[in-house]
Amino acid sequence: MNVNDIKPGMKNIDVTVRVVEVFPAREVTSRKDGRTHTVEEVLVGDETGSVILSLWNDDVGKVQEGDVIRIENGYTTVVRGSIRLNVGKYGKIEHVEEDVEANTDNNISDKEVPQPRRFKFPRGGRF
Repeated sequence: MNVNDIKPGMKNIDVTVRVVEVFPAREVTSRKDGRTHTVEEVLVGDETGSVILSLWNDDVGKVQEGDVIRIENGYTTVVRGSIRLNVGKYGKIEHVEEDVEANTDNNISDKEVPQPRRFKFPRGGRF
């Protein structure tokens, strides 16, 4: 798959990309469980475009600028109207020896996309 083909709500994404920029890690508090997690955003890309990759907890610090990595079984989320590529607990990051050029002119994370609706069940779980 190419970066330019990545869309919101996708799963099972396998892509090989070059790390363009690593942004400082930060602490965030989960809305689900209230626990603190570490997240690091990384700009990655291939010949077709670039996207922000979110690395969580144990994956923080695994990549550096200039690395070429293969992401297997990734998925996308939308954060504040912006596409993010994620590895998740079922995905994998692997360093590879390939020559990949990153096209930062077509950053798909810069394009605003609709935020998916979060459905909440009414009280009591009945409709």
